[in-house]
Amino acid sequence: KRIIHYAGEKITNKESLAREIRYLKKGHIWCFKLNRLSVRDAAVGGNIARYINHSCSPNCYTRVIGETIWILAARNIRKGEELTYDYSTDGVGSIQCRCEPGCETRL
Repeated sequence: KRIIHYAGEKITNKESLAREIRYLKKGHIWCFKLNRLSVRDAAVGGNIARYINHSCSPNCYTRVIGETIWILAARNIRKGEELTYDYSTDGVGSIQCRCEPGCETRL
């Protein structure tokens, strides 16, 4: 079931590299790859979906359909339960995952 789309300015992968350096210094990951050429930058024109946190055991997943990034439920989600998805980053691993105590994943 679709929950929300991940909104943001559509930019080139090249532009996203420069922005991601700035964002990572502040501990943020706002850029989401659409395809090999384009990225959505939720820091510009983003919606509340940009605040969905990473989890190594998520209750949601993402799917790119055309130029829209959808957040979908991976299972039944209880009222009040935090929404999470696996960021599947290919970045430098500068942010420590905090999805649960003892997690050693780096984003």
